[in-house]
Amino acid sequence: MKALPELFDNNRKWASDIRASTPEFFSKLVAQQAPAYLWIGCSDSRVPANEIVGLLPGELFVHRNVGNLVIHTDMNCLSVLQYAVDLLGIRHVIVCGHYGCGGVKAAMEQQPHGLVDNWLRHIRDIHQRHLGKLASVPDGSERLRRLCELNAVEQVINVGNTTIVQDAWRRGQEIAIHGWIYDIADGLLKDLGVCVTSAGELTDLQQTW
Repeated sequence: MKALPELFDNNRKWASDIRASTPEFFSKLVAQQAPAYLWIGCSDSRVPANEIVGLLPGELFVHRNVGNLVIHTDMNCLSVLQYAVDLLGIRHVIVCGHYGCGGVKAAMEQQPHGLVDNWLRHIRDIHQRHLGKLASVPDGSERLRRLCELNAVEQVINVGNTTIVQDAWRRGQEIAIHGWIYDIADGLLKDLGVCVTSAGELTDLQQTW
C-alpha cells in the first residue's frame, strides 16, 4: 500500500486535468525547459513561486531556502545560479522575500533555535548593519516587515557579487537582478525598487544602501 495515498490521488487528478485542458502540455515539458527567470525565494510553504506569478512548470527555475538567502559558500544555491545563468541563459534573477518570514523573525529573537541559528546568523548580521533604520520603526511587527525587505535587498547584492553573475556581465550577457517581496496577507507582490543590471549599478546600490 502506498504511503500518503491522498497525495497520489491529487497527483492523478492534477495530471488528468492538465491533459484535458492542454493535451500537449507534458510532451512540451519533456522536450526541454527554457525558463527566462530564476526565482530565489523562501522555503515557506505559503509562498508557491509558480502560482504567485502565474507561470506554468517549465517557465520558472526555482531555488528556495529558509530566509531566501544567497550565501557565497552555499554550493547548492551557487550551483543553481550557475546552471541558470550559464546553461539555461536566464535573463532575470528574482530574489523574493515575504512578510512574516519565520526565518527573519527567528533571527530577530534573542533565544536559541538550534542548528538553524548558524544559517540565520546571516540575517542577524543584516539586522545589526541596519539597526539605525530599524530603530526608527517603533512598531515591532513593522520592524519585522522592514527587516524582511532589507534582507531581500541584501540578497540582491549578494547575487550580483557572485563570480557567476560578475563573469556573465563581463562577457556581455544580459542579466537583471530584481528585489521583490510577497505579502501572504493579500497574495500580492511588491517591487522593492531594486533592479541591478550591471557591475556599475551594483556598486551604486552598495554605496547608497
